[in-house]
Amino acid sequence: MLALIGAIIVIAWLLGLTAFHVTGGLIHLALVVGLVLVVLHFLTGRTRSAV
Repeated sequence: MLALIGAIIVIAWLLGLTAFHVTGGLIHLALVVGLVLVVLHFLTGRTRSAV
């Protein structure tokens, strides 16, 4: 789930940077947040529930 959200944010960053020519520095925050979510997804992994 985190990887999906991160991927969506990174795609939104790419669109904002290229298609809409957003030049503000705040758009780069979306890239950082997206990458952090993707890395967090891979670091936490799937947890197994004890039955």
